[in-house]
Amino acid sequence: MAQTTRSAAGQPAPAVSPPSPPPPPPSPPSPKGFRSAELGWPELRRIPHPPRRLPLLGDVLGADARTPLQDSMRMGQRLGPIFRRKAFGKEFVFVWGAGLVADLADESRFAKHVGLGVANLRPVAGDGLFTAYNHEPNWQLAHDVLAPGFSREAMAGYHPLMLDVARQLTARWDEREAAGRPVDVPGDMTKLTLETIARTGFGHDFGSFERSAPHPFVRAMVGTLSFAQRRNVVPPMLAPLVLRGAGRRNDADMAYLNRTVDAVVAARRAAPGQGGHGDLLDRMLDVAHPDTGERLSPENIRRQVITFLVAGHETTSGALSFALHYLSRSPEALARARAEVDEVWGADGEPAYEHVAKLRYVRRVLDESLRLWPTAPAFAREAREDTVLGGEHPMCRGAWALVLATMLHRDPAAWGERPEEFDPDRFAPSAVRARPAHVFKPFGTGARACIGRQFALHEATLVLGLLLRRYDLHADPGYRLRVAERLTLMPDGLTLRLTRRPPAV
Repeated sequence: MAQTTRSAAGQPAPAVSPPSPPPPPPSPPSPKGFRSAELGWPELRRIPHPPRRLPLLGDVLGADARTPLQDSMRMGQRLGPIFRRKAFGKEFVFVWGAGLVADLADESRFAKHVGLGVANLRPVAGDGLFTAYNHEPNWQLAHDVLAPGFSREAMAGYHPLMLDVARQLTARWDEREAAGRPVDVPGDMTKLTLETIARTGFGHDFGSFERSAPHPFVRAMVGTLSFAQRRNVVPPMLAPLVLRGAGRRNDADMAYLNRTVDAVVAARRAAPGQGGHGDLLDRMLDVAHPDTGERLSPENIRRQVITFLVAGHETTSGALSFALHYLSRSPEALARARAEVDEVWGADGEPAYEHVAKLRYVRRVLDESLRLWPTAPAFAREAREDTVLGGEHPMCRGAWALVLATMLHRDPAAWGERPEEFDPDRFAPSAVRARPAHVFKPFGTGARACIGRQFALHEATLVLGLLLRRYDLHADPGYRLRVAERLTLMPDGLTLRLTRRPPAV
């Protein structure tokens, strides 16, 4: 997914795939392998770090291995818009100041850096769109082949399938409401978004809503994401011992993901009339690059399918879950969003594709939820050549920094004095126009930003509209938001009680 596209008036633009950005200037591959910050930042000593740094161990006092992102947010609040952390001999630079991030967004000087947990996913995702190194040719090949799969025409074709999956969700929620039982918001949003990307992109039905427990694909996916995060916080010298059992489980999880995707691809190849779906899998199997005639290899097709199934549902389910949490605790925002849905959709039973883009306030709710908790909470950028960040911090070619989107989205310089408050009107057209560029980055930045962002935003806006039209949302008064981290973010333990609304007339 990538930065929100808006019209000249500041309103959310229709769900169309934006033109592909021009390719960045060529540069030689960056130095291979992990580079600790002292190797690429000549004036590293000028960047603050937490107090009480321990020899060998680094900045580990008070750290929680289960919540490294939230630990870094707390450190960033104390240390400022650029800071560093060291753990077990590895030093990292973090950036969240709006001006510095705008500098890092300059595609002529910086590029995506595949590091930390993202690189840990390469054993299963390889050179897929999300995990490919910049110099790997399959990224550009896959991007150019698959980008038309997110055109306006393609999105309109996905809409009926999105509606069909949403009906499965509302049928399940109707049963829970009738029984007076709460709904598991993150669990059900995960089922919804997995089925949506699987059916629209690959013609596959996981049968998630027919299961009481998560589909084994979800368990394997969560396992690989969690293992990738654990590898970030375990000392390398202890990893073979500490992660021995987890490593075996991760191998089994990756094998399951591979087998599942291989079966999906094999079924499509064997199906009568193969090539008639017009979905992402058809493009992967049948479409050559328009200029070179190259095709994706079978191995790369597997990696791209895994990438889309994992990234295409994990982040969207989190965005929907956070939005429902904030709406359930914001009566005014809930009333405004519901009134907009009723006005735009009228008495129509279900919305047409064109109706979704008219839910401008609902879209603001999503944007504000993504501001507070971008479900892909950080992204890394590396220097293409020797440069100076913000006119102050020299960087060598290949040096990199991790952008904390969660803190960028809370920078008072961009978002005002109370950035922790939930306020969808931050995304009113006048407010959007008044803010500087590059301060809202829930989908990454530049040429490597998420290819499926419009798909995700259309799906999430549609689902929120359907749920608001059908139910009143009642928060558990004793619940306090807890954020679970597994590379992506998700509300932990979030449930809601529902009351059916009378039909619109």
